[in-house]
Amino acid sequence: MSTESKMINTNPEKFYGMVFLSAVTGISAMIGFGTTLAAIRKKDPQSFQDGMIGTKGVSNSGASLAMRALGWGTVYAVAGCGILFYGIWKLSGATNAQEFREKMGSILPRIPKNNPPKSRTEFEGLNDLLTYVSEEWNKENKKVDE
Repeated sequence: MSTESKMINTNPEKFYGMVFLSAVTGISAMIGFGTTLAAIRKKDPQSFQDGMIGTKGVSNSGASLAMRALGWGTVYAVAGCGILFYGIWKLSGATNAQEFREKMGSILPRIPKNNPPKSRTEFEGLNDLLTYVSEEWNKENKKVDE
């Protein structure tokens, strides 16, 4: 089986995994946004209401200005990242994803495998982790000073 036919036959588990992670991300964003709005509404209900409807002398409500700013920010972020990624793709000279991966793999440094781990991987809590990190950092600084 050639690499082209392998790339065409996608694994449905990967698709379901992408759908799941996208759903979790979207739900998390909505919960975070809703929680923030609820906290602001509870803290100062009158100002919140004025911002939603608008007041005399103000042409736009705070909510419409915020939505417009969020929309333009999204457009700029997506367009900027898209242009950046497309530029990197074109500068690499790759014609497909497999070729791009191989070219980037040859340019970027290799990450060494850590199997089996050469240091601790399990910690009882945050204090144990921070103590371990500070001790290791002190060991490395002593080696450099010598």
